Amino acid sequence: MQQADVAIIGGGIVGLATAYRLQERFPGKNVVVLEKEREVAQHQTGHNSGVLHSGIYYKPGSLRALNCREGKQAMETFCQKEGIPFDLCGKVIVAVSTDEIPRLEKIYERGQANGVNCQLIDGDRLREIEPHSAGIKAIHVPEAGIVDYRQVCDRLALRITEAGGSIKTSARVTGMFRREGRMIVQSGAGEIEARLVVNCAGLFSDRVAWLSGQRPDAQIVPFRGEYFELKPSVHHLCRGLIYPVPDPNFPFLGVHFTRMIHGGVECGPNAVFAFKREGYYKTSFNLIDTLESLTYSGFLRMAWKHWRMGLHEMWRSFNKAAFVTALQRLVPEIRGEHLVTAPAGVRAQALSRDGNLVEDFMILENDLVINVCNAPSPAATASLNVGKLVVDKIATHL
Repeated sequence: MQQADVAIIGGGIVGLATAYRLQERFPGKNVVVLEKEREVAQHQTGHNSGVLHSGIYYKPGSLRALNCREGKQAMETFCQKEGIPFDLCGKVIVAVSTDEIPRLEKIYERGQANGVNCQLIDGDRLREIEPHSAGIKAIHVPEAGIVDYRQVCDRLALRITEAGGSIKTSARVTGMFRREGRMIVQSGAGEIEARLVVNCAGLFSDRVAWLSGQRPDAQIVPFRGEYFELKPSVHHLCRGLIYPVPDPNFPFLGVHFTRMIHGGVECGPNAVFAFKREGYYKTSFNLIDTLESLTYSGFLRMAWKHWRMGLHEMWRSFNKAAFVTALQRLVPEIRGEHLVTAPAGVRAQALSRDGNLVEDFMILENDLVINVCNAPSPAATASLNVGKLVVDKIATHL
């Protein structure tokens, strides 16, 4: 049986960033990362759109806002140090009607409170920045950017192993139990005896928490985000990042345009209930995952509250013309023939029992386990700071 000071479950960007930060602070500790897939960063991280978020949307003083602001700077520093390309291409949040302007101004106020470099601009200035964008008023966020988070993860994994850490792949965790003041983790790569376990399992974070004996006051419900890509002939329609003003009646940001670090422009995502936790296709289905979500009181309450919007999102999933109409609110020149289907992602959305989204980070701990039960967007941007936060908690146990 392998011994470890700390076993980290999950080889996505949060788990790897935690291992990396742990080795920085405690270089002599034995760290093991357990990843159920054959490679790291195969799920939420690997399907991420690659945005370096500024923190403009988040409630001032929240963990989400603080981690995003500090984490973005840490991510840029890491990328500069490691020679990983990133581009501060800028972002506009666009109001296309007068009723959106008060909400736009509220976002701007949050950005100012969070220390984001942003400006309110009129339609003429908007079209200097994004010539093909509609809008009567906008927020320009020049510090927003793009990066390849899978490339970041590959480099984090390299640095972890160089520092003496171990990353075990094909190591799905199937059980945990206590023995003589330590935790025994059962996995596809054998048993690990650890002084402390950290759960960074993303889409399965609640189930891993249950294995550890903790019951979070929330459950993960998967939502698939579907994308299109612009054909190369119309890449000029988007220079950077073009976002709508979020609808306060809907708990997601809405479809937007994202320039990618390796070229190309993504359009989306929508947000549709996924019938499988790793359900990247419309046909993806898992009976246990589906029943678990459909019998959860939090999901039922959310579905009742947002049923009209949910049906609209499902309709848009199966009707390309409806998707195009949503995109045309931001860039009127978009046509259906400009779009090709792109890979989808799945968001691990933590829902409380009252049907509300858990909007901030949720971290539970006991004497042997730290469970990162919710790591919402901008978790990738914030990952190095989230890792630092988790290591602060680890330090009290070592």
